[in-house]
Amino acid sequence: MTTIALLGNPNVGKTTLFNALTGSKQYVGNWPGVTVDKKEGYFGNTKIVDLPGIYAMDTFSNEEKVSKNFLKDDEVDLILNIVDASNLDRNLYLTTQLKEFNKPIILAVNMVDVAESKGIIIDYKKLGRLLNVKVIPISATKGLGLDSLRNLIKENNFSKNNDSDKFKFKDEKEAYKFIEETLEQCKKKPETGKVSYSEKVDKVLLNPWLAYPIFILMMILTFQITFAWVGQPVSDILDELLSNSFMPWVTQLLSNSSDWFQSLIVEGIIGGVGGIIVLLPIILALFVCITILEDSGYMARVAFLMDKIMRRMGLSGKAFIPMIVGFGCSVPAIMTARTLESEKDRKLTALLVPLMSCNARLPVYTVFATIFFPKHEGLVVGSLYVLGIIIAFFMGILFKNTIFKKDEEPFIIELPEYKMPRVESVLRQTFDKGKGFLKKAGTIIFAMSVVIWFLSNFNITGMVQDVNESILADIGSIIAPVFAPLGFGNWQSAVSLLSGLLAKETVLSSMQVIFGGDLSVTLTSHFTALSAYSFLVFILLYTPCVSVIGAMKKEYGTKLTIFSVTYQLILAWIMSFLVFNVGSLFF
Repeated sequence: MTTIALLGNPNVGKTTLFNALTGSKQYVGNWPGVTVDKKEGYFGNTKIVDLPGIYAMDTFSNEEKVSKNFLKDDEVDLILNIVDASNLDRNLYLTTQLKEFNKPIILAVNMVDVAESKGIIIDYKKLGRLLNVKVIPISATKGLGLDSLRNLIKENNFSKNNDSDKFKFKDEKEAYKFIEETLEQCKKKPETGKVSYSEKVDKVLLNPWLAYPIFILMMILTFQITFAWVGQPVSDILDELLSNSFMPWVTQLLSNSSDWFQSLIVEGIIGGVGGIIVLLPIILALFVCITILEDSGYMARVAFLMDKIMRRMGLSGKAFIPMIVGFGCSVPAIMTARTLESEKDRKLTALLVPLMSCNARLPVYTVFATIFFPKHEGLVVGSLYVLGIIIAFFMGILFKNTIFKKDEEPFIIELPEYKMPRVESVLRQTFDKGKGFLKKAGTIIFAMSVVIWFLSNFNITGMVQDVNESILADIGSIIAPVFAPLGFGNWQSAVSLLSGLLAKETVLSSMQVIFGGDLSVTLTSHFTALSAYSFLVFILLYTPCVSVIGAMKKEYGTKLTIFSVTYQLILAWIMSFLVFNVGSLFF
């Protein structure tokens, strides 16, 4: 079987070309030891390996190490290098570096239609002769030139290049000089004064006065679609079907089985895993919106706009998107962070994302604010969101100057041409991400659901009907003194926080079960206004739910997950301690 390595800079249409060549015959995994997507697809008897998008072979990121190691150590028959026809002077730098591997190279010059619209005319045959590679002009989104590329691959008649010495340059400056001289011989430069469609759009979207308001409107629209118009309504329908139809049906089906087995299946497994399935429409709606923004070329502009602000906390502008997504749900935010090229940015973003107050915490905020801060609910809830942002900013600065001190990397991004996203591409990417979400988070939820169910339904003598007699209540009594300096040292609060590890919404439902009656009455006998706010600060910052922990573990490994869980728990305790004890001096 022939193996082809597909390589190119980010935003040159590599994913579109990969999908066009392989269709549905694709497999996605991870490279051994790193959290970088490994995509393989098949075109007849040819295996195509979609390597990570990179700018060069300087090996300071996982993506570049993966690509270089694959080309050196694996049996690669052909390098398919895709470049942007309108940005050849930048893209061909990687091409010159690929020459060192002495493997056959096909140069797929993509977006030729866009280049021609800019007045850029290229002599492809001459470019091929000068670089000693086979050049195929294509437009992957429109399907132009793909038949010629497929036929060339089918011929399977690739001759090795033995001219690597010609492309060994002393430094980057010499390499770019060679590229410039090469392009002068085969490329007609754009007509003077001709403005492209993308340049016209950027005059509005990157306008100093309009750029940020437009971005805010885009984010509002994204969250409206996700949480108001599509994702949340569908999620609510699934939740109702699960709670009012499926679970009662299963309960009836198991009516003749033992109580513990019925409880395990219905409350433990279906209740826990069902919570993930119910969340899926929100995840998919969010992914669709983000994918459309990415494929259109707009997200690259957002990263450019936010880079200066994000750089202060040790992140590139691209990290801003996962942070925004984190206000909806930390799981897709952590998964979205995988699109960042830098491993340092991915890890640092994953550590900071849970500090963004996710949607699941809002019910707890609302109830406590209504009971303890009447007429000031909006101010109190808003202050928690702002507090999360401020703390994330300072934690980013701290991590930047400590554990990621030696990992500073340059921010390089191409601003691709604006284009209309293809429905097929959007649906395929959304399907892949949704499947990964269920596979990665769902397995962890299943295991944790069983554990939580067992702790809340058993003690050393057997199954109990009253949660106050369970192992969970015993554990709550043991850890309650830890929260005493924070103003809420009762075991009921401790147990509620523990249940919040499954899902933050369960903090409220657990309190309803444990305290019983009207919460507006029972809570006021256990909390003051100050201790209530301290409790909300702890809810904001402490260890996220198990689905987030599961996503973190799958994406970044056990060590970083343990560090994330530990630092957030300590941070939450310290901040709540300060709120309660400093506040006690004034109130």
